Amino acid sequence: MRQVLEVLQDSTIALRSGKDKRSRFWGVYKRVAEEHDSEFLERYTSDMDGVLIFSGLFSAVSTGFIVAMESNLSPNPSDTTNALLKQIVQIGLGNFADAGSTPAEPASTWSPAAPTLKIQMIAYASLSISLLAAFGAVLGKQWLGYYKSNRYGRGSQEQRGKRRQVQFDGLVTWYFDAVVQSFPVLLQISLLLFGIALGAKMWYEQPSIAWVIIATTVFGFLFYCLTVMACLISPACPFQTPISTTLRMLRVDSKIIS
Repeated sequence: MRQVLEVLQDSTIALRSGKDKRSRFWGVYKRVAEEHDSEFLERYTSDMDGVLIFSGLFSAVSTGFIVAMESNLSPNPSDTTNALLKQIVQIGLGNFADAGSTPAEPASTWSPAAPTLKIQMIAYASLSISLLAAFGAVLGKQWLGYYKSNRYGRGSQEQRGKRRQVQFDGLVTWYFDAVVQSFPVLLQISLLLFGIALGAKMWYEQPSIAWVIIATTVFGFLFYCLTVMACLISPACPFQTPISTTLRMLRVDSKIIS
């Protein structure tokens, strides 16, 4: 009996059976991996496209807002003309002392108001973050393209499957999901800063209109926070957002909230 087992172990029939099991395993692995990668690539590609489109439109709006406020950062050119005319009038009236006390160039003593500088800082921060989100989305599409084209490589079915597993393990090890999910979060932060800057600007011009902007911004922020908390408390919550997914990856769950 022992001799029969030894003969079977050394025979090509056993090797062929082992190879068939291996080939079936890697065939099933490739099919499952293709289904997962297809969904994975489609989801993140659409997310990156959405970030690029929204950041482009939002950057245009934010740039227009900043350009409209640029006049508040420099002196009015007509102030110099008015000062010179005032000096001429004072000289014509014989008030040489008053004419000499009026500066010919008011721009030399002019400086922008502190609230204007703060509002501009917030507006520029909003624009910079939106551009950073767009830059990250471009990088994300390049990373996805690299993974798609290099996940299998060349070789036998087993070698291709092992190479794909190494590539996928790299995505998990380097927190690819968390990094890519952070780009929409940057865009949301940029939108919040823009709402703050817009509300602050209107507060110094028309407080009644500013209340509408502030109320809308606060409502949107609170609603977003509530949806994030709901997603952390219950993973089955349908209101999933990139920040809730990122926080869950960082092990921030209902126990920490409670």
